[in-house]
Amino acid sequence: MASFALFLVTLIVLSSSCRYTIGSPNNKTFLSLASRIGINYGRLGNNLPSPYQSINLIKSIKAGHVKLYDADPETLMVLSQTNLYVTIMVPNNQIIPIGADQATADNWVKTNVLAHYPLTKIRFVLVGNEILSNNSAHDKQVWVSLVPAMRKIVTSLRARGIHNIKVGTPLAMDVLLTSFPPSSGGFREEIIAPVILPLLKFLNGTNSFFFLDVYPYFPWSTDPVNNHLDFALFQSNSTYTDLQTGLVYTNLLDQMLDSVIFAMTKLGYPNVRLAISETGWPNGGDIDETGANVLNAATYNRNLIKKMTANPPLGTPARPGSPIPTFLFSLFNENQKPGSGTERHWGILNPDGTQIYQIDFSGTRPVSSNGSLPKPSNNVPFKGDVWCVAVEGASEAELERELNFACGQSNATCAALAPGRECYAPVSITWHASYAFSSYWAEFRNQSSRCYFNGLGRETTTNPGNERCKFPSVTL
Repeated sequence: MASFALFLVTLIVLSSSCRYTIGSPNNKTFLSLASRIGINYGRLGNNLPSPYQSINLIKSIKAGHVKLYDADPETLMVLSQTNLYVTIMVPNNQIIPIGADQATADNWVKTNVLAHYPLTKIRFVLVGNEILSNNSAHDKQVWVSLVPAMRKIVTSLRARGIHNIKVGTPLAMDVLLTSFPPSSGGFREEIIAPVILPLLKFLNGTNSFFFLDVYPYFPWSTDPVNNHLDFALFQSNSTYTDLQTGLVYTNLLDQMLDSVIFAMTKLGYPNVRLAISETGWPNGGDIDETGANVLNAATYNRNLIKKMTANPPLGTPARPGSPIPTFLFSLFNENQKPGSGTERHWGILNPDGTQIYQIDFSGTRPVSSNGSLPKPSNNVPFKGDVWCVAVEGASEAELERELNFACGQSNATCAALAPGRECYAPVSITWHASYAFSSYWAEFRNQSSRCYFNGLGRETTTNPGNERCKFPSVTL
């Protein structure tokens, strides 16, 4: 998923009745696909079902399309026995060689497409994943190889008579320099000439889609006190009016999508169609991740499906009536994703296949019929002290490895654990690791450290120390 570059938005409640329309993309092509919600099937977990079981679960929730983050042959073979449409992905590390050599592209297509198509209903090949969110010297080499790689994939497909597979690349909202109000949308200057203009020319020429990973959760959560949660969850009675265009917005997702539409229009491409390659809402997270809970996740995703399966299509204020192919993120909670707690809590299913909350991908069941969910307590920011401790049941060998890491970064981090010092006893790996995790997190949190420690750390509001040993804490 998902770049964490923040798409900053201020939610201003105004009203208007004017309408301003950009472009008129071809609504017929892929209309049937756009009316069926897809699901992202990631596999970064050590407790997930087999591909066979996972695909059966996707069928059971009535998703119409599945997006993979690779071209796993076992999964594609299982999918050949279904009616699911399929999206596969070229890994980031293969973009440069494919962009430089047609034979390499031909070999990739032969191995990952022709070996499965047409029994497996592959409809999209996505080249890379959010590559413009990284900007090292090597990443910039990948940038300029992106569109050449996409062109060579298309050339290979066409040479084999395949015309119904579209090629694209998913980008995060951080491709924009400005995004609010939507009419101000504009791409970052450094990517326009080398990447965005060639990309838009390619997408326009091949009638493909601008794939976007778009998460209203992130801009809302940057200021959950002043931003309106209902506006992010498609439940607001308020509207925002873009004074430049007169367009009226009833939800945050439309604002974000239209900012990209305006950005493309300013570069001379008003008709390139949008597809949402990832969107969703976290069902859980760290204590400081406000609003990450099951009720908000269910509300967002249910209302998203209702919006995107409407017939006729709703589109956005800048493109009313245009269908938007949409992939929900994600199928499972994936326990091996690094980073903050929300990274591991985007699923609609638990690893055992049970639903975290009821959801109907067909969009035919009324949202109100799904039953009630517990009222969350974290829709406002937490205020108080938080500690980072070792998770229960972790192996001592793994804890010792992370303990050594935490203590090795600074002489002060674990000084209190030395023999005879105040936190030495009780002498156990779990106790020492918990102190080291809390101490490290408190010392380095301003440098973006997380209470993660390769999955062995968890946040708590219960003071784990005692009268003799005072654990360092983070005050929120």
